[in-house]
Amino acid sequence: MNTSRSRGRTPRTLRVAALAVLLTTGAFTPSASADSARTETPVGTSGGVTETVVRVKAPLPASFGARPAACDWLSYLRYRSSSGPASSADADRVLVAQPGILEGAGAFDSVARNTVTRAAEQGRHIEFWALDRRSNCLEDRTGIASGDQHTAVDYYYRGKQVEGRTFAGFVGNDKLGWMAKLGIEQTVRDEYTLLAAELPDQGVRKDKVLCGGHSLGGVITGYFATADFDGDPATTADAGHNQCAGYFALDTTVSTSLGDLSGSIPDDTNLPDVGLGYGVVQAGLDSGLLPRSLSAPVLLNPETMTLLAIAGVGALQNPGGEADLPSHLPANTNSEATNRFLFSKDTATFLTGSPAVKDFRLTNEAILGSLMDDQSVPLAFLQSSVGFFDGGPITDKNFPVTNGSSSQPGLFGTEYKAIPAEPHGPLYTWRNYDRVGDPDDPGYRSSDGTPFTAAGKEVTDIQELARSMAGQPLDFTEQYFPTKLVTDLELATSPQVKRLIVHPDGLTANPTLTVLAGDGLLAGRVPADLHPVVADGYQHLDVLTAAPVQNNGRPEPVSTALTEFARTP
Repeated sequence: MNTSRSRGRTPRTLRVAALAVLLTTGAFTPSASADSARTETPVGTSGGVTETVVRVKAPLPASFGARPAACDWLSYLRYRSSSGPASSADADRVLVAQPGILEGAGAFDSVARNTVTRAAEQGRHIEFWALDRRSNCLEDRTGIASGDQHTAVDYYYRGKQVEGRTFAGFVGNDKLGWMAKLGIEQTVRDEYTLLAAELPDQGVRKDKVLCGGHSLGGVITGYFATADFDGDPATTADAGHNQCAGYFALDTTVSTSLGDLSGSIPDDTNLPDVGLGYGVVQAGLDSGLLPRSLSAPVLLNPETMTLLAIAGVGALQNPGGEADLPSHLPANTNSEATNRFLFSKDTATFLTGSPAVKDFRLTNEAILGSLMDDQSVPLAFLQSSVGFFDGGPITDKNFPVTNGSSSQPGLFGTEYKAIPAEPHGPLYTWRNYDRVGDPDDPGYRSSDGTPFTAAGKEVTDIQELARSMAGQPLDFTEQYFPTKLVTDLELATSPQVKRLIVHPDGLTANPTLTVLAGDGLLAGRVPADLHPVVADGYQHLDVLTAAPVQNNGRPEPVSTALTEFARTP
C-alpha cells in the first residue's frame, strides 16, 4: 500500500472491530424506554467522531391510515466531534442532509465523518445529521446486523431465524396504503418537525443550521426553503428559509425542479404516467391500482437492495476471501436478472445466462466492487469510484451499452465498463482506489486501447463503502421509496403541488454551496451561475463516499468545501 495516500484512514482491523462492537451491542435498538418521545443510542466513536442514532416520535396524521408503529418516528444519524459540545444547540454549525432517491441515512457516513473531522482540525465543532426519510421505517436490518453473510442470506431468503426473529418478508403494495399520501408536503413537514423538536429555539436554527442534500435531496431542500409551516404566510418565523442559515447541494441543485436530475430515474421503473394528471394519479395510489413504492426488476427493489448490503457484509467480514455469495443465494427472478445485467459482457451472454457470475472466482471485495463501481454498474446514479478488478484478464462489458457509445449518457454514464474475462479461472481480487496507478498496476485497457481507469478517477475506499452499506444502523438505501414523492415533483405545475411554494424567494434568501461530481449527473452541463465546486473524477455517489485523502495527496474536496462553507458567518 502507498502509505502516503492512506493517511487519515482508519485501519481495516479497527473498522472491523468497531463494527463488531456495534453489532454485538445492538446499537440500533433505542436505549430509552418505549414510551419516550426521543431516543439517542451510541453507535461508536472513531477518529475523533462520535456517532449516534436518534429517533424522535412524530406520529403521522390519522388520515394516513394504518401503518407500523415504527413509522410514527423520524430517525437520523448524528455525527459530532468527540471533543465538542454534547448539545447540538452549542455546536458551531449543524448540517442537515436529505438523502437522494432510493437512498438512506447510511449513505452519508463518509462525508459526514470527513466534514466533522476537517472542521475539528480547524478548531470548530460542527454536527452532521444524515436524515432517514419516514419510509425507511419498513426496513429490517436484523440479518445485516448479524455481521455474517451466510446468516444474512438465510434470514432474508430462507426463512431462518436470527436471535429469535423471523423475517416477515418484503412488504407488498397492499401493505403500503399509508404511503399513498407520503409525498413532498409530508417530507418537508417531517424535516421541519425534526428540526423544531431537536433545536426548539428558531433563532438557533436560523443562525446555525445548514440545510441541504444529495441528488433528489437538493429538490427536497428547495421545497423546504419555500414552504410555510403554520398556514399563515404573513408570519415568517416558521417559513422554511428561516430554519436555515444556508443551503448545500451535493451533485444536485437547490431548486423546485427535477430538471437537473436527468438520468436519476431509470425508464423501467414502475413509475406511473403522470400525464394522467394529479387527481387520477392520486386516486390510483390511494386505491392501490398504482404502485406505492418505486421499484424496477434490476437492482431497484427491496430484495436486490438488501443484496447490496449483504455484499457489504462479506467485504467487511472477509475482504480477500473467495466469495460464495452467488452460489449461496437461492435462485429467483430478481437476483438472476440483476446478476445477468451486471455480469454479462454482451447481449448474447445476457440472454443465455452463460457464463454466469457464479462461474467466476471473485473475492468478497470484488463482488461489492462489481455491484457499485463505475466500471461495472451501468446506472449512473448508483456509481462510485472504488478501484478496479485485478488478478486476471479483463474484457470489455458491452451490455447494455457498447463501450465508447454516447447512447443515453445521462442514465449509463460515460465510463468504460469492464468484466473478468475467464470463468473458472484465476481468483479475481479488487485493487482499492489508492492502489490504482501503483507500479504493480496492470493498467488494464479496453479493446480500443482506452484505459479503463486511472488514479485520478478513483476516489472511494471500498472498505469505507462497505462500512456505510453494512455497518450502519440506518440503511444506505431506501428500499420502499414513496412513488408519490416523485409524482408530486413531476406534477410540480399542478395546483395541488404549486400551493406548497409559499415563499418562492426562499430559494435565494440564504447563501448556497453547490458541489458537483465531475463525472456525475450534471457532467457537461454545469450551471455556471451557481459557481459550483467541481470534484474532478467523482461519480454521483462519490460526493458522499469518497475517502478523506485522495490519490493526489490532497484532502477530499467535498468535505473541504462543506467545512469552509460552515465557517461563513
